[in-house]
Amino acid sequence: MAKKGPRKIIKLQCTECKERNYSTKKNDRNTTDKLELTKYCKKDRKHTLHKEAKAS
Repeated sequence: MAKKGPRKIIKLQCTECKERNYSTKKNDRNTTDKLELTKYCKKDRKHTLHKEAKAS
């Protein structure tokens, strides 16, 4: 049975190589905007901006 509540699983997609590298959870009630974090991209071998994408 799935958990009920505001927390959703999301994937973070690199803006340069378009690969989905990270997954995390986000509270939809508190954070309504799309999440943007600077994370390390293994493919590009540098820190790049990662934006929220839907988890599938």
